[in-house]
Amino acid sequence: MIKACIFDMDGTTVNTINSISYFANNALNKFGLASIPTNEYKIMVGNGAKVLVQRMIDYTGGTEEVFQQVLNEYNTTYDNDFMYLTQAYEGILPLLENLKKAGIKTAIVSNKPHSTALKVSDKLFGDKLIDICTGAKDGVPLKPDPSSVIETLKELNVTPLECLYIGDTAVDMKTGKAAGIYTIGVLWGFRSEEEMRNAGADVIVEKPEEIFKIATEK
Repeated sequence: MIKACIFDMDGTTVNTINSISYFANNALNKFGLASIPTNEYKIMVGNGAKVLVQRMIDYTGGTEEVFQQVLNEYNTTYDNDFMYLTQAYEGILPLLENLKKAGIKTAIVSNKPHSTALKVSDKLFGDKLIDICTGAKDGVPLKPDPSSVIETLKELNVTPLECLYIGDTAVDMKTGKAAGIYTIGVLWGFRSEEEMRNAGADVIVEKPEEIFKIATEK
């Protein structure tokens, strides 16, 4: 019986690609580097802000000397205006509402900086729809290391077999697998079906309501 669903944030519950592109490009431009097309960010994101900025620097031919400046600018400006161009994906709010009505706990585990992830989750979902939201924290390995997901399982008081892990990237599928959780890949996010299948997704869904069906019938 499924007692909890753990979701990724960017590309899974929340469409943030335009936000990421906006703040990332502004940070690049401030230090004399060119903007990157928004679609390119769909490939760059998923491994945390530091890796994202390193990929941005590599893409634009910037030097390592500006890395920390771009990272600080990106994190600060994004966190200061965290809802700009950000919205929940269609069908996510009804999904979370139905899961709660069915008595299924919900959580978000993201590689986005914790303070920003928490603000976005609180604004869009509140504590009535999301029980726990965890982002990247100092001293805690990023996904696909399963540490943050395993800790979330403990906080939810459920076992891996009583949980679903839902995401849109190979990082997510590897995270769920490493934690021993049944993994669901979503097609409305940033990456391809092929990537998620190759990373071990147990099932791929096209619409949020399919997740509810799996959660209540599995």
